[in-house]
Amino acid sequence: MLPKYDVLTDEQINKIHKNSIKILKEIGVEFSYDPAIEVFKKHGQRVEGHRVFFDPDFVEEMVEKAPAQFTLHARNPEHNLVCGDGNTIYMPGYGAPFIYDAEGGKRDATMADYDNFVKLAGASKNIHMTGGTVVEPTDVPDDIRHLKMAYSHIINSDKCFMGSSSGYEFARDSIEMTAILHGGLDVIKEKPALICLINSVTPLKYDDRMLGGLMAYAETGQPMVIASLVMAGSTGPATMAGALSLQNAEVLAGITLTQCINPGTPVVYGSTSAVTDMSTGSLSIGNPENALFTSASAQFSRFYGVPCRGGGGLTDAKTVDAQAGYESMMVLFAASTTGVNFVLHTAGILQYYMAMSYEKFMVDDEIAGMVLRYLKGFDCDSDEKMAFDVIEAVGPGGHFLTQKHTRKNFKTEFFRPALSDRQSFDGWAKDSLDTNQRAKARWQEVLANYTAPELDADIKVKIEAFIEKRTKELIK
Repeated sequence: MLPKYDVLTDEQINKIHKNSIKILKEIGVEFSYDPAIEVFKKHGQRVEGHRVFFDPDFVEEMVEKAPAQFTLHARNPEHNLVCGDGNTIYMPGYGAPFIYDAEGGKRDATMADYDNFVKLAGASKNIHMTGGTVVEPTDVPDDIRHLKMAYSHIINSDKCFMGSSSGYEFARDSIEMTAILHGGLDVIKEKPALICLINSVTPLKYDDRMLGGLMAYAETGQPMVIASLVMAGSTGPATMAGALSLQNAEVLAGITLTQCINPGTPVVYGSTSAVTDMSTGSLSIGNPENALFTSASAQFSRFYGVPCRGGGGLTDAKTVDAQAGYESMMVLFAASTTGVNFVLHTAGILQYYMAMSYEKFMVDDEIAGMVLRYLKGFDCDSDEKMAFDVIEAVGPGGHFLTQKHTRKNFKTEFFRPALSDRQSFDGWAKDSLDTNQRAKARWQEVLANYTAPELDADIKVKIEAFIEKRTKELIK
């Protein structure tokens, strides 16, 4: 489509950039992982204990080494994804510990739920990859959870997926499993096939778990989302410009480390920043401030020349109601139309990242399809599309319902909902199903009819042998 909508002026971009650089230089960032500290020392940065004070020119030099776009390779090449260059990639929610159902129930997420959401993402025409930790499967031990999750993505879909970033060892396991899937570590170093999420600890800190994951991915050239979640008013300033400055400083620090380890490693500028609801002290994500943070982050990613992550079908609602719909559409639409390339939490999230919902997944999938149709815009590239001949044939006062041109074009030109009800009132009243009820029937139908893409038998055996070996090593 046309150039993306900007929420910041050039002057505002420069002021926030300079403020972020000042934070990095004068306040610094804490890195609680000794190998990361050694990297910064070798690159001449001032280090006091575990706090790193960044030279401004050095930060800008390192950030320039990150590529403007990269390709993420799937086991089915038809699902390869280009991150950057105006592309938009949608994927499911990430990290929720609970499941909320259509009847208002709440329970812990399980591995069966994990498999189901991977299958729903695999079946969707609007969700481009199966994501990462789509839920936290609480019935699987922490020590081997990352193995089971990676295997679910591998066995249940042939789309791209995300790996573990929970420490160096777990990250290496994800990388090794992906290497087996694609034919070896040398192959994925040349053609990246795995991406992970690295989160700072706001304000101004990276912990040893995230840093271990970052170093493992950087060493093997696998892409990373470097993300900051500033809760304006609690973990960050209550001013939007101040919170954005803090977020930007944290993301730049993480990107700088990746390029110190392996120049040219693909990175994605990530934002999940939002505001604190000052009446409850809770994070709030379904709001215009979140949409502004997302849009501003897309603008900063263009300023630094890297892809951007942000947005999604985000809401503070606890069930699939009107609030869930209007908040999710607002944030997803803002992300998609202002240039976000990598949209985590596109589908399924409720209550500020705390829960996933099967019904919400189907509603968000529908929203994603609507937004993708909007992003396609207009096709004026042929006489067929301009439709002069059929307009001439119908003439004044006629109609186009029976024209061959209509039958030929409406399926590709018009968005066709899978969930929304477009019947007359009398037609709808026969069953009187609301959105929740239709969504429940829809996800059950999709799962009942889903067949996972076949995985090469030899590769399957090798991956299962790796999982068995690592399980024995990790559970003692």
